[in-house]
Amino acid sequence: MGYRRHSESGWRGSSHSSTSIRDFFRKTHSVASFRGTFDYTLDAKNRLTVPAKFRAALAEGVVMVKGTEPCVALWVPDAYDEFTESILATYHPFSEEREKLERFYASNSFDADLDSAGRVGFPPFLLQHASLTKEVVVAGARNRLEVWDRERWNEKNDELVTDVREIRSRVSHAGS
Repeated sequence: MGYRRHSESGWRGSSHSSTSIRDFFRKTHSVASFRGTFDYTLDAKNRLTVPAKFRAALAEGVVMVKGTEPCVALWVPDAYDEFTESILATYHPFSEEREKLERFYASNSFDADLDSAGRVGFPPFLLQHASLTKEVVVAGARNRLEVWDRERWNEKNDELVTDVREIRSRVSHAGS
């Protein structure tokens, strides 16, 4: 009844099913594609004015999520649910890893709505995690937005340039 057979749940007996994750990214990339980097300021009530070009995509709600890096991700609710399900489906339903992931994704997320001015308020635990104060950056990350402390973002973006150069170097040498 409440239990689904392995074939129905998507679990394939391996902790590395890339098919469901690839399918997820293909689907969500066509639904909403968040691009660009925007400097913003949180107001006195720790609210972010979401960039106008993204408000329609987030009009039905926002899932605010603790990132695995010091940032807060803003997801469209359906996309976040699909993302977490695609990851969880790669683990056996009774595995300890799946339980940890379920706990992480559920307990470190927060449902919110944009107010009439297109703002979203941050709960204290997410502000603390990302060290968000006044000056922030809203960075597009394809299927989500990420909100970073501006100084941390500048450091991270510099790292990204170096990392991407290294990745390109490895990829270009792989075909030789």
